Amino acid sequence: MNKEAIQKELSERKQLLQKRAEKVERDASHRDEPLSADFAEQAVERENDDVLSAIGEESRHEIELIDRALVRLDQGEYGECQECGEDIDELRLAAVPYADLCIRCAEKQEQHA
Repeated sequence: MNKEAIQKELSERKQLLQKRAEKVERDASHRDEPLSADFAEQAVERENDDVLSAIGEESRHEIELIDRALVRLDQGEYGECQECGEDIDELRLAAVPYADLCIRCAEKQEQHA
């Protein structure tokens, strides 16, 4: 496991998500473009704002997960399941680089949610 490569990948993903969250916030708040004067169009714009807000929230959540992964990387705990202590499969980490649970523990947690 190459710590520098993982850190670079996580940091780049975080930066991308931060830009996305900022753009979503700007668009949803209508800072750059006010709401339409037409009431029906305003209703559509508000629905779009709800979708944008959900996208922004998901981006912020993923940023939190990345921050936690970066801490685990610094502490030498990256790639270790936070539940059972076993190694997280490299394919899982390749797909979800901020994963903190092995697939078995993640599935158990999902079943109990």
